[in-house]
Amino acid sequence: MSEMSNYLENALINVTLRATSYTAPTTIYVALYTSDPTDANTGTEVSGGSYARTSVTFAAPSNGVSLSNADCTFPQATASWGTVGWIGLMDASTSGNLLYHTPLDASKTIDNGDIFKIASGSLSVTLS
Repeated sequence: MSEMSNYLENALINVTLRATSYTAPTTIYVALYTSDPTDANTGTEVSGGSYARTSVTFAAPSNGVSLSNADCTFPQATASWGTVGWIGLMDASTSGNLLYHTPLDASKTIDNGDIFKIASGSLSVTLS
């Protein structure tokens, strides 16, 4: 995952080139999307059916890459969530700002009773 949102791009330019402070979020959440969120966060995030963003943690970066260091398991769906094709990293459990986004390697239809899980080490953020 290396696609930054407009929000994060502007924040990084401000902090590195304009000496403007930025407060990093204390918790990062994964959001699931049924349409491309784009840099402007205009995609359709899953809603209903017990969906909730799920927190994720990352290991220290090495050579511009940081990997998730624990499983990221979403609540069991109590209704169809549709076909999830994109994920985003958010700075809040609800609302908030999109930080990074990317398409999944393969779309996944989430039906009633399904549990969506991202295994530890399977989610990476790369800056290059």
